[in-house]
Amino acid sequence: MQGILAALNPIAFHLGPIQVHWYGVIIASAVIIAVTLAVREGGRRNVLADDIYDMILWALPAAIIAARIYYVAFEWPYYSQHPAEIIRIWDGGIAVYGSLIGAGIVVFFFCRSRFIPVWLMLDIAAPTVIMGQGIGRWGNFMNQEAFGQITSLSFLQGLHLPHFIISQMLINGAYRQPTFLYESTWDILGFIVLMSLRHRPGLFKQGEVFLSYVIWYSFGRFFIEGMRTDSLMLFNTIRISQLLSVILFIGAIGLMIYRRRLGTQVPMYLDGNPFSKKAQQAKN
Repeated sequence: MQGILAALNPIAFHLGPIQVHWYGVIIASAVIIAVTLAVREGGRRNVLADDIYDMILWALPAAIIAARIYYVAFEWPYYSQHPAEIIRIWDGGIAVYGSLIGAGIVVFFFCRSRFIPVWLMLDIAAPTVIMGQGIGRWGNFMNQEAFGQITSLSFLQGLHLPHFIISQMLINGAYRQPTFLYESTWDILGFIVLMSLRHRPGLFKQGEVFLSYVIWYSFGRFFIEGMRTDSLMLFNTIRISQLLSVILFIGAIGLMIYRRRLGTQVPMYLDGNPFSKKAQQAKN
C-alpha cells in the first residue's frame, strides 16, 4: 500500500459557508462546453442561437429534476427514511436516463412551439450530449461513485492508469473497477465518431445523428452497467439501465430503418431548418 495517495477531496472550494463540490463544477463545465458547440452547429443548420439558449433554460432544469426524481424513485426505500437527503444532489445520485427523458420532453414541446424540426434539434444536441456525459463521469470519479466490482491493484496498474485514478479507486479498503472511466472513454469516443461523420454529404437524414447516439450510448452502457455495483434495480433482479439500454438500442435501430423506408419524406440532416428566414430566402 506504499505510495498510495489519499482520496481526492470532493470539495473544490468554499464561497463563505457554501461548499462548492467538484461534482457540480465538472457538470457545469460539461454543460457550458456542450451548449457552446450546439450553438455553433445550430448556426450552420439555420437554428438561431437564441432558440438554443432559450431551450437550454427550460431543458437543463428539467433534466436535473427528472434525473433526481428517477434516481430517488428507484432508491425510495432509502430516501423514504432520509427525506432530507432527497435534495442533496451535490452529493451525486442522478440518473442519466432520467435526465434524457426530462430534457427530451422539453425539447419536443419547445421545438413545436418555435417551428423547429424536433429531429433536427436532437441531431444538433446529440454529439454534445454524449460529450457532456463523458466529462460528467469525472464528477462520479471525484465522489467515488459509479464504480465497479472489486479488483486488484495489479489489474489497475496493468491498465497503465495514472496514479491518482488508481488511488481514487481504493474505496472502503478495496480496489474497484473504474467503470466511470470505461463509460467516459466510450462516450468521448462516440463524440469523436459522430462529429467526424455528421457533416458527410448524403450520410444522415434528420434524426439519424440522434438515433446513432442512442445506439452507440445504449450499447456501451449495457455492458458497463453490468460491471457496476450500484445499479438501480427493478424487482431486485433486473438492472434498470440495462433494460432501458436494450429497449433503446432495438428501438433506435428499428426507427432508423422505418424512417429510411419513408425515402424523400425525411429531409437530410445537412438541409437544416426549412422554416428559418435564412432558408426561406435561399429557397426564393
